[in-house]
Amino acid sequence: MKYPRFLQQNGTIAFVAPSFGCATQPYKDGFLNAQKKWQAEGYQLKLGPNCYVEQGVGISNTPRLCGQELTEYYCDPDSDCMISCGGGELMCEILDYVDFDRIAGVTPKWYMGYSDNTNMTFLLATLCDTASVYGPGAAAFGMEPRHQALEDAMALLRGEKLVMDGYGMWERESLKSEENPFAPYHLTEPSVIKYWLPDGRTNVESLRGAGEGSFNPQKEAATKIQMSGRLLGGCVDCLVNLLGTKYDKVSAFVEQYKDDGILWFLEACDLNLMSIRRAMWQMEHAGWFQNCRGFLIGRPLNGMGAEEFGIDHYQAFCEMLYQYHVPVLMDLDIGHLPPMMPLVCGSMAYVTSDGNQYSVKMDFT
Repeated sequence: MKYPRFLQQNGTIAFVAPSFGCATQPYKDGFLNAQKKWQAEGYQLKLGPNCYVEQGVGISNTPRLCGQELTEYYCDPDSDCMISCGGGELMCEILDYVDFDRIAGVTPKWYMGYSDNTNMTFLLATLCDTASVYGPGAAAFGMEPRHQALEDAMALLRGEKLVMDGYGMWERESLKSEENPFAPYHLTEPSVIKYWLPDGRTNVESLRGAGEGSFNPQKEAATKIQMSGRLLGGCVDCLVNLLGTKYDKVSAFVEQYKDDGILWFLEACDLNLMSIRRAMWQMEHAGWFQNCRGFLIGRPLNGMGAEEFGIDHYQAFCEMLYQYHVPVLMDLDIGHLPPMMPLVCGSMAYVTSDGNQYSVKMDFT
């Protein structure tokens, strides 16, 4: 695995819009405020031509122009790292215009984004054997004041913080709007970490008795849970779309790193519970979960607290996972219900959970 050089003081950050840009509010004002903050911190900024464009369908511009921007800015030696403007809908359509062979051959740089940007963060790892950051988009950094998760993302890019801790509270409904583009996270919900273990221990009522291990209420409840492996994952909406295409090299990746084992981190955006369950079935049957060592599941945007056909989001995610006999941690700070913990896709990681506290230690050696 290739790890990029960390962002240096007074370094140059490049911004691209391979999915949506920051052409509309509140993202435009958020991005402008973020730029002021970065410049005040001493960084040089380099904006791609699509950052303020709104001419595409589900992305900022045409697939060709978005793919060209992404390739050219990644291969540009005059920037030190890249942050995507934001997520969107159809970044998959730009992939035929991204030169992954060229990207794999240049000096690597950090690329950070999430959601639709799974189409880059995931493929950098599986196609280019290059680490990336699954983390916030550029407009989020205009928040006043910045949440610790955003500070953590920048500290990760600088190499100053490689151990991330859960944030304790999360946002169910955002207060951000055109009139209030810098609104901080509306943290109303306490984090309650859920788990399922191969011996049947779980703190999720709907998972009791699931898998080969039978839940025994007399067993001591799990306290400290540990797992390690190489981080791989992203937004399930995008991952399942890549499956079976010419961009699907997951089987080779999980075989290459079978001695490390894979820690999958997964979250969902638009998918309902049935769609999540179908996606998990498809990934499992494609062999993606071979050599797994554990699963880190984020709060699903469209499924948190929902129920469909008698199942909840825990059952939607977990039904295909019991057979692997590995720990599953759920409702983590990953994905679309902020704050989101920045994770390095491709790095080794050591995860410890104790009650509602958890940490992810990333190791680049």
